Amino acid sequence: MEVILRDDIENLGNRGDVVKVAPGYARNYLLPKKLAVLATESNKKIVEQERQAHLRRDAKLQSEASDLGRMLSGVTVTITQKAGEEGQLFGSVTAKDIADALERQGYTIERKKIHLDAPIKHVGEFKVPVRLHREVTVEVPVNVLAEATE
Repeated sequence: MEVILRDDIENLGNRGDVVKVAPGYARNYLLPKKLAVLATESNKKIVEQERQAHLRRDAKLQSEASDLGRMLSGVTVTITQKAGEEGQLFGSVTAKDIADALERQGYTIERKKIHLDAPIKHVGEFKVPVRLHREVTVEVPVNVLAEATE
């Protein structure tokens, strides 16, 4: 059965592609979730128009993300937390902590766009990738300092 994809689907195709799939897969998964439509001539025209609109919208988002990336390239985030004698933190620094610190500096970045492999658990300087768009990723330096004890 031939269908036109309305969204990017991993291991199947990209938005606007005409693909051959098993009838059950189309009928039970792709069509009910509106991830695809049947490949008729009228649907091909409609999907092509949607694809063009999506490309224009995506180009605008990418240019905004690259502008934000240029602004973020000069930003350094400093986070202070309680730490032990050897620099081991009592807790950890997560993507949420970094997003909050960026927001205090005037940059609203969603937590899920900050890609930490694992929470930071030591004092030091780290380069944290922030994925603003599919093609725009910026590394933000994060300084984790030990809180001064009295």
